[in-house]
Amino acid sequence: MSKNFETQAIRTQTERTQFSEHSTPLYLTSSFVFDDAEDMRASFAEEKEKNLYSRFSNPNTTEFVNKIVAMEGAETGYAFATGMAAVFSTFAALLNAGDHIVSSRSVFGSTHSLFTKYFPKWNIETSYFKVNEVENIEKLIQPNTKILYAETPTNPAVDVLDLALLGSIAKKHNLLLVIDNCFATPYLQNPIQFGADLVIHSATKLIDGQGRVLGGVTVGKADLIKEIYLFSRNTGPAMSPFNAWVLSKSLETLSLRVEKHCENALKVAQFLEEHPRVNFVKYPFLKSHPQYEIAKKQMRLGGNIVAFEIKGGIEAGRTFLNNIKMCSLSANLGDTRTIVTHPASTTHSKLSEEDRLEVGITDGLVRCSIGLENVEDILTDLKQALNN
Repeated sequence: MSKNFETQAIRTQTERTQFSEHSTPLYLTSSFVFDDAEDMRASFAEEKEKNLYSRFSNPNTTEFVNKIVAMEGAETGYAFATGMAAVFSTFAALLNAGDHIVSSRSVFGSTHSLFTKYFPKWNIETSYFKVNEVENIEKLIQPNTKILYAETPTNPAVDVLDLALLGSIAKKHNLLLVIDNCFATPYLQNPIQFGADLVIHSATKLIDGQGRVLGGVTVGKADLIKEIYLFSRNTGPAMSPFNAWVLSKSLETLSLRVEKHCENALKVAQFLEEHPRVNFVKYPFLKSHPQYEIAKKQMRLGGNIVAFEIKGGIEAGRTFLNNIKMCSLSANLGDTRTIVTHPASTTHSKLSEEDRLEVGITDGLVRCSIGLENVEDILTDLKQALNN
């Protein structure tokens, strides 16, 4: 098999059936049959590799996972019903009561809820570092720290963390480095190259890329994935075969789509940077981005998310959303369609102002997930919404 990304994405397939199909069929089956009692015994004893039950594995989920494994340079992986199922199951499988996590403060809202509301019930505590204060990471490490965790680029402020630095800290202190690579996709960034032990994706976003299905995946070291697999086999967060089939087909066009997303996003970011009603713009491949050099070092392109602050605070943000005509107002991202969100009045409105500001969510911050429309149409809509 070729080592080239595009070829792996297209040519990694399940074995053809007796019908010699060109495209992988859907395996909509809950279970699988065995030749005889010995075949069944050996399969359940894991003496042979065989599909037993679609909660454990299925040809469609296996194909999807194998593609992500190849793209990320991982050893193996497991696919989940959602991105948050992947996040929760990864932590739950590897942590014990009394363990400690060191995490970037800028994490997805539901991940923050896991760390602050649910894990403490099991005596698992989390210490946060700010994205611009990575020098504090080592001060937060305790004797019971097990995992160092981060998203990069972050949601929604699009900050970038230095993966090589995180990898060196994790290695020095014998920690597991777990990276949420959702915003970058395997096409733009491969955290394992920088020392990550596990990489998590919400496949719902750019991996699907068309706003159709939910999914999540964790890939990385085989010994860690085995623990995650055993936990998931018993707790049941498996990806459905149908979603896996859709996502595996989506991966065939990932490189083409992401290239265009990034091309459009850079043009939007450059336009916004010049607009008089915008205070600042955050996009990894803008030279004004505080972590521009880090982004250039570890990312192929800047991604499809542009964050910018409108002058006028929360009310200006609401007015901007109300003025949008073509772009979608939605909580999703990574779609073919451009999506606009005002976090302070919607997705992060339940956070205190202090908590919002700590992760870069100012009152006027807008997050744009730049789609695949003609970029002139995207710019026209954003321009009229700002000017009005």
